[in-house]
Amino acid sequence: MTASSTFGLSSEARNLHWLLSNLVEEVPGLLSVAVVSSDGLLLLSSDPERNAGPASPAAGQDGPKGSSADLATIVSGIASLTQGAAKLMDGGGVKQTMIAMEEGSVFVMAISDGSLLGVHGSPDCDMSVVAYHMALFVGRAGHVLTPELRSELRKSMESAL
Repeated sequence: MTASSTFGLSSEARNLHWLLSNLVEEVPGLLSVAVVSSDGLLLLSSDPERNAGPASPAAGQDGPKGSSADLATIVSGIASLTQGAAKLMDGGGVKQTMIAMEEGSVFVMAISDGSLLGVHGSPDCDMSVVAYHMALFVGRAGHVLTPELRSELRKSMESAL
């Protein structure tokens, strides 16, 4: 994420961008990271082109396979499925979901306001390290994601399209 991607944003939004950048930089093997609102909208992304302005024509309109926009869709679906399963099993709220695949991993963690943190990791990422750093992000970001900040992040994502 570049400095231009946070120009004009509130200090809370800039801090959230910094937290996401820090997560991506500190954890080896992360391919894509997305913060998704409770209604499934992408609020924050690790894809620099999603945060810095309109995508280049060469990248294509749909973006690269596995991009944060794809991840946001997957995270929303996984969260809906696991929340439904937890309800059927009287299991309480879902805190974290991990999916290990042959060619990577997907992690979904609930943020206190109903938003979600989703991570797509490479096949060789250390799942425990990813989960630990996700928990740190959620702990630091959870109290910051107010309705006003979610609205600001949505508008900045829409203007980047």
